[in-house]
Amino acid sequence: MSGGKAWIALESGLVLEGRSVGARGEKGGDLVFNTAMTGYHEILTDPSYSGQVVIMTYPLMGNYGIADEDAESAAAWAEAFVMREMSAVASNHRSTRTLPQWLADNGVVAIEGIDTRKLTRIVREHGSLRCVVSTIDGDAQSLVTKARATPSTDGRDLTTGVTCREPYAWSEGYETSYPGLASPIEGRRFRVVAYDFGAKRNILRSLVHDGFDVTVVPAATSADTVLGLDPDAIFLSNGPGDPAAVKPAIAAVDKLVGRKPIFGICLGHQILSIVLGAKTHKMPFGHHGANHPVRDVVTGRVEITSQNHSYAVDPASMPKGLEITHVNLNDGTVEGMRSTKAPVFSVQYHPEAAPGPLDSAHLFRRFRELVENSRKTTVGAR
Repeated sequence: MSGGKAWIALESGLVLEGRSVGARGEKGGDLVFNTAMTGYHEILTDPSYSGQVVIMTYPLMGNYGIADEDAESAAAWAEAFVMREMSAVASNHRSTRTLPQWLADNGVVAIEGIDTRKLTRIVREHGSLRCVVSTIDGDAQSLVTKARATPSTDGRDLTTGVTCREPYAWSEGYETSYPGLASPIEGRRFRVVAYDFGAKRNILRSLVHDGFDVTVVPAATSADTVLGLDPDAIFLSNGPGDPAAVKPAIAAVDKLVGRKPIFGICLGHQILSIVLGAKTHKMPFGHHGANHPVRDVVTGRVEITSQNHSYAVDPASMPKGLEITHVNLNDGTVEGMRSTKAPVFSVQYHPEAAPGPLDSAHLFRRFRELVENSRKTTVGAR
């Protein structure tokens, strides 16, 4: 199991020694913790984790191996992976290889044997510190120096490294192993252009399931190019990094609001908020996990949600005409909003789950209803 020694060093000066259970090498980034009990494959392949080193708070990883169909993209994006213990056995009839094999094959530096409770407490108390995980440098002073030199996600447009290079059509629905909550939409299909800021596959599957024909475009695609595709609606995906730094997307979305119905998730939600006059800020340690309670302000319903974000919308900066629709019950942060002047809404969390609960999957149908209703009325100005 063990591939030798490995170390994690924080910019604060802390250095911990563990065992390597992935690729050899050295990687750094913002240190965050994820509270999900399962879903490590989906987490590692979520492009939103670019620039971040992930601690898993659940103590055992790898116990069900890797099933290829669970990947949320074609690559691994987390900079490094930190855990308490790697399972010696992978027990799952769907598994095609073990987690250590997959980590090595995909170049992910990973470390086990770490006191993840201690690390998590440090992140909660001091925020998302920069860190380095290494299998090749055991010198504590050297590692701390490298951690302090590692760039954080602040001010960085990380979408450029994770987005697609060319537009493409997506037509796949849910995998057969995905839990079925509702039958696919029958009847008329609507054309949606999905901005890829680091889109997860299950978002695209969810759109297809609920009656959309999806064209995915790169993050820097202009508004004129998108409108030239003659879509019925626009979707803004999740993604990594600082939303205020994604200047091309902000400029494009600014021209699209009021022209077409828009639905945004995670980074897409944050970009929309900036376009509509609000501001975003970096959270101390963000929300990363599959167990975050969110209340729908309109209905009063509470949903358990999947989340992965380090930035949030500042509610005090939201202008008139932009309403909060969802709030996080742990800390009161903004989890959803809608415009009262244009057919636009967004959520900070992940209704497509993968991993996580499926409580919020209905939002994709709400998007379809928004498109249907907008075709019956004149789109108002902002």
